[in-house]
Formats: sequence, C-alpha cells, structure tokens
Amino acid sequence: MTRKIIIDTDPGQDDAVAILLALASPELEVLGITCVAGNVPLERTVTNARKICELAGRREVKIFAGCDAPLARPLITAEHVHGKTGLDGIDLPAPTMPVQEMHAVDFIVQTLRNAADASITLVPVGPLTNIATALRRAPELTCKIQEIVLMGGAYFEVGNITPTAEFNIYVDPEAAQIVLASGVPITMMPLDVTHKALTSADWVRSLRDLGTLLGEAVASWTDFFERFDKEKYGSQGAPLHDPCTIGYLIDPSLFAGRHINVEVEVLSPLTLGMTVADWWRVTSRAPNVMFMNEVRRDAFFALIRDRIARL
Repeated sequence: MTRKIIIDTDPGQDDAVAILLALASPELEVLGITCVAGNVPLERTVTNARKICELAGRREVKIFAGCDAPLARPLITAEHVHGKTGLDGIDLPAPTMPVQEMHAVDFIVQTLRNAADASITLVPVGPLTNIATALRRAPELTCKIQEIVLMGGAYFEVGNITPTAEFNIYVDPEAAQIVLASGVPITMMPLDVTHKALTSADWVRSLRDLGTLLGEAVASWTDFFERFDKEKYGSQGAPLHDPCTIGYLIDPSLFAGRHINVEVEVLSPLTLGMTVADWWRVTSRAPNVMFMNEVRRDAFFALIRDRIARL
C-alpha cells in the first residue's frame, strides 16, 4: 500500500531534493504540496515548488500557497544559505503550472476531514506555521493523521541559526509548540541526525554522471549550499536535512532514535526556539516524539541517487 502524504515546505535546495525523492517513490502518494514562508518569502517558495514539480515532469501535482508569516513573530528568512531565490544553483525556467486557489491550511483541513482515521501523513520540512494553524482550526481531526514526520529541532547539535535553535523551529516556535503538544505521533529529524547525512564529492559526481537534467540539478543545488556548510562547520560535505523525512518514510530502517519528550522554548530571548529533548529521560514528562539521531548514511544516499535516476 502507498502511504498518503502532504509535503509542507519552503524550498530550499534540500527541500527540493526531498520533493523529488517523494515524487520518485512508488511507496508514497503525494496528495499535495503546501508552501509556507521560511527559507525565503512565500511567493518564492511557491514558485520554487512549481519549478521542482515541472523539473520532475509532474505538473499534475497540486501546489497550495499557505501562511506568509509566523503565528506571532516577524518572518526570518535564510537567503544567506539558499541564495536570493531560495533555489540558487542551476538556472531553471519560470514555471507555468498553476497554483491552486485554495489556501494550504484549508487544503490540509479538507483532506483530513475527508480521510479515514490514521490515514494521512504530514511531512513538514519548513517552519510549522501551516500545520499548527490547521491543528488549531480543526483539533478534532488529529485522529485522521497517521504521523507527522518533520525536519526540525536539535539537541546535542545545538543550533544552526542561533546558538541554541534550529532554523525551522526558531522561525515559528509557537507553531512548533502547538504541533508537539497535539498528541499526534511525531517523528523528528533534528540536526542530530541530519548532520550525519553529509554529501560527498563522489556522490555529487555520481549524480552528474547520470547525464540527466535532474541529476545535474541536484548536483548543482548541492554545490551551491555546500559552500555555506563547509565554511561554517569545516566539514567535507553538507547535510541533506529535509530528504531525511522522505527517506524515513520509504525505509524506516535507515534511521534510529529514541521515543522521548521534546518541548520548545517560546519565552527566553537567549534560548528561543530551542527544542529541549529529554534524551536521558530525567523528567516525568510523557514522551511525545521519536527523536532520531542515527542514519545509515551510505544506504540513504544510495537510495536518493537511485530514485533520482528513475525520474
């Protein structure tokens, strides 16, 4: 059986790879792509999602524009990482496929309302504004969600946008707080695992060796955002954050972690957006997140290359 998913995204080069991986995988049925402001403003994330789907030859995928600002804060973006467009690297043509008239949050709510219990998986790989707004608007529909598999947070790896916070959570910590308190089964791909999913020169070369536009696109995106992470972390490659969510849905054995309690700091100016993970279970707070911290790196990157080659 295919798993029905909604990808909630703010593309982003690594978001783009996650979307391509999902579209290339028969195990997954992408019901729609909902866009949110994050890496770049909403208008650009919507444009980028359309470009990615057209690159994959999947113009029939429904794309929805969602929230253009966090629940309670000004928007913070990451052009310093992803470039002015959010998808800098290969030059892709302006997209022509349509954007759906329905708001992304309305689409999420309607899809859940019409679904069987525990049949829809939400895959947020950007700030959680759309997801939190849907949960706040229709809390009675949480029973329809099989799982939320999100990229966000950090604990032992601390922060990548502040000393203590990961970008997706930091942009809208109030939204993250709502999602983590929802009672829905949650699997989190934090920096603790994504920083172990590092690209390599050989892997990028293998994508170019495919001799396809898709292979060149992924290689070009990787080249672009690698420059930032290599300089920042001194690593030989860059972490592919967002594809970890899709890799997990295709093959959960690629990842390992621990079911623990995770809370989000929303008050402290020093630690705003920090995901406080009770890894050692030293509190009495109930576990609410499967917090991943291990990845079979070689198998994960082989999966991505194989699926990109199929598109």
